[in-house]
Amino acid sequence: MLRVLDTGKVVVEGINRVKRHTRPNPIKGQTGGIVDKEMPIQASNVALFNPATGKADRVGFRVLDDGRKVRYFKSNGEVADA
Repeated sequence: MLRVLDTGKVVVEGINRVKRHTRPNPIKGQTGGIVDKEMPIQASNVALFNPATGKADRVGFRVLDDGRKVRYFKSNGEVADA
């Protein structure tokens, strides 16, 4: 994840890439051409990656015996927060 915007959207590296046609701007020293850039997507469409299964997974919350609240993966029950 590259950055989080105030509008509830996030920019994720390698996801939602678009090609923008830009004009040259000699004052700023920018050259014109076609530029690849990442565009924001809604934060609700981002899932947590489960390294055990190698896929995206849903998460739940659980309170441990020592009182800590941690996230866990729904598919296999492993704790996501170390």
